[in-house]
Order: sequence, then C-alpha cells, then structure tokens
Amino acid sequence: MNNKKNLYHGGLEAVVIPEIRKSKYTKDFGVGFYCTDLPNQAETWSTKKSHTGYVTQHLYTKKPDLVYKKFTEDDEWLDFVVDCRQGKPHDYDIVEGSMADDKIWNEIDDFVAGDITRAAFWELIKFTKPTHQISFHTEKALQTLKYISEEIVRRAK
Repeated sequence: MNNKKNLYHGGLEAVVIPEIRKSKYTKDFGVGFYCTDLPNQAETWSTKKSHTGYVTQHLYTKKPDLVYKKFTEDDEWLDFVVDCRQGKPHDYDIVEGSMADDKIWNEIDDFVAGDITRAAFWELIKFTKPTHQISFHTEKALQTLKYISEEIVRRAK
C-alpha cells in the first residue's frame, strides 16, 4: 500500500506552511486545512473569490498513529457532514471523502429540516463528477504535509 500521495490546496495565496484557520462558514469536515488529490478542483477553489489564486502542491505521507477517517457517499458521510456544518466537533486528525459542494447544499438543508427523506436526498444529489477533499484537523496531522511547489491560476474574466 502506497502511503504517499500528491495533494493540492487552492486559495488566494500560496501555502508553504499549512495551518488550521477557522473561517466564518462551517465546512464539510469542520475546521481544518483542506486539500484535494484533484488538481482541477484545487484550481477552481483558488479562483472562487478572485480572478487570480494559487494552487500549492504538497506531498502527503500517511502516518499510522493518526486518527483517520475515509468516507464514501453513504449515510455515515451525510450525517457527519450535517454535524460538522452545524459546528459539532469531532476527534479525527484527518478526514477524507467527497465534497458537499454548493450544488447539493440546498438538499442537505432540506434533509436537515425534514422536508425530504434520506432516500430522496440520495436521489437528488447523485454526484455528477468526482469530487475529493482531505482535511487536516490537528497540528500533528499538518506535519504529514511537505511543500512541493506553487502555481498561479488565473480565471478567465
């Protein structure tokens, strides 16, 4: 089993030394430093708030002593995302799985409000393209990342 892989972080600035920053919005897996193994997805993240951003590449080395959770698109993932988006903490160092992107967040709200069933939720949000995120929630987890390179990304106006 390969315990190393390239990950990409997209944002307004290059991130040589990752850190955990609390944002004003709750995220899928809670407060953490978010990356993806999909370079195109990181490019999209990098220009979400500006026409220019950065994709920073890091080498991730899995460490067996960390508490790690990998999700598939199932009820456990849905319940975890709902809890994290409501600000509930968890005890994982690293969490990995699909994104609850803006396209499906309304369906999550409807599910939480009881307006749709679990089965209806899964029917409505069938993932149309692969998404991936891996989030690092502790300083110990951040130590698994090593800076490789950065690239400026410009979105067409």
